[in-house]
Amino acid sequence: MKVAIGIDLGGTNVKGVLMREDGEILKQHYIPTKDDAEGKWRENVLEMVNFLKDFHQKPIDFIGLSAPGLANADNKCIAHLPNRLFGLENFIWEEYFGTKTLVLNDAHAALMAEAKFGIMQGYKHAILLTLGTGVGGGIMINGQLYQGLSQMAGHLGHISLNANDDELSILGMSGSLEYAIGNCSIERRSIGRFQSTHELVKAYQNNDSFATWLWLDSVRKLAIAIASLINALSPEIIVLAGGITTAGDALFKPLNEFIELFEFRPKGKTTLIKHAKFADLSGAIGAAAFVFDKV
Repeated sequence: MKVAIGIDLGGTNVKGVLMREDGEILKQHYIPTKDDAEGKWRENVLEMVNFLKDFHQKPIDFIGLSAPGLANADNKCIAHLPNRLFGLENFIWEEYFGTKTLVLNDAHAALMAEAKFGIMQGYKHAILLTLGTGVGGGIMINGQLYQGLSQMAGHLGHISLNANDDELSILGMSGSLEYAIGNCSIERRSIGRFQSTHELVKAYQNNDSFATWLWLDSVRKLAIAIASLINALSPEIIVLAGGITTAGDALFKPLNEFIELFEFRPKGKTTLIKHAKFADLSGAIGAAAFVFDKV
């Protein structure tokens, strides 16, 4: 049975898994990224790969690497990621590792993890939304990851909920879903009262009136965005991932109630809304899954 290494390259940590093609994780490992202006951080990624290779003590078939940014057309490198992880853009990892390597966006990798080994198994048409500091996502059509022109499909946090809003997302979109619920905007949305979504949810659970209004307004906007995506893509299932989903019932209960108001349900058919199976290792698992799927 083939074995691959999956790497999730983040700004804080490099996460790695040694995984068989049936999804069994043989080893997992974490090391700090140590992002720097000279690009020496790439040595830490190589350290991760060598650690997992040494653990396996046999030839590794493939390596998959997920990272922020947009992959190039043949998934050999990240072609676009300005102002972060200097040296990442157009760096060919296969030459660096000496092993067949494919590279993809980190949210796309999270979708692959769920599609191959998680909640999306058995479905052909699906959407993943990652709710965290920002809002990202991925789209699966006919059982395949849809990457689109410039590999940017799935930037679902940058759909607009209010074209008249003066607040612009990092892609220049007014009234974005990312602004409506992402942790990046919570201090501005709460007029400085909350520093994180975790603080907001905790206050909501303690029946704070302002927190209740703000949180439910954010969840209502998320429901409107989800219903809009359902109208556009008609998926069988939408999976929610990311740190904000740790709110559990505080998120999913009001979300499902709002979805009932906004979702068009011909003949009573509803789109499933589920919590992702994988947490912080989803990028690494998905990177390995992508290689198994493509090579």
